[in-house]
Amino acid sequence: LPPQDIQRLQTTDGITVNAGPENRSIFFGMNVGIPELRGSDVKGKNPFADVRVRRAVNTAINREAIQRVTMRGQSTPQGTIATPFINGYTKEIDTWPRPDAAAAKALLTEAGYPNGFSVTLHCTNDRYVNDEGVCQAVVSMLGQIGIKATLVAQSLRVHFPGIQRGEYDFYLLGWGIPTFDSHYVFNDLYRTKTPSAGTWNGTGYSNAALDAKIDGLNSEVDIAKRNASIADIWKEIQANNVYAPVHMQFIAYATRRGFSIPVDVENTPKMRFVTNATQ
Repeated sequence: LPPQDIQRLQTTDGITVNAGPENRSIFFGMNVGIPELRGSDVKGKNPFADVRVRRAVNTAINREAIQRVTMRGQSTPQGTIATPFINGYTKEIDTWPRPDAAAAKALLTEAGYPNGFSVTLHCTNDRYVNDEGVCQAVVSMLGQIGIKATLVAQSLRVHFPGIQRGEYDFYLLGWGIPTFDSHYVFNDLYRTKTPSAGTWNGTGYSNAALDAKIDGLNSEVDIAKRNASIADIWKEIQANNVYAPVHMQFIAYATRRGFSIPVDVENTPKMRFVTNATQ
């Protein structure tokens, strides 16, 4: 449900609403793997290939404002694509820069883009909670630092195949983690794209040394060593800023008053947990 509908239900007589975080992160991907962005006025090079530009994008996004205004409280700001529910999550990796347009502009200038640049942002309008609204908010925030993003909002049926084919320069994506382990994030979103891995890595990011670390998690049986490797991988990819995390979205269940069902982080509500206060 859109956040405004949740608020309406919360004030509707006879309705009880339980809301809470889902095991899913919402973020933006930046294509670092192509020599020139397709929808940009910069020719002959790719601004996103420069980590300073990617940091500028992260610094321009005001996650708290998105939580407050766009999501109407139905989200938790994030600085990583790891939810607190998964193995490998730490508060140390879940940090984000304070929104600062001046600092972001300085990063763009340092990278050689004092006047910013144009880019096309592809976004779903029928998949995540207020997905198009989140994209509109980010377009406005990036505009304040000179990045002129043209929004293309489209159905998930068009959007997702485009990501998998690597067709977008800049895009929105959400990622649930059903295994509750960091490897699920690393293998699909960061590993070099092959027929069996990097399935949703639409950024073109490729790092052979990192690939080896990710693959090594499959065979490491020593839990302490495996978790240490996971922490090392998170440290490296957080510094790379290939993605710009925004938030962990909420899910909400509405019931007739008297009934209650707890929020399930996998968004698979289980009827055995439903309670009836009238009985």
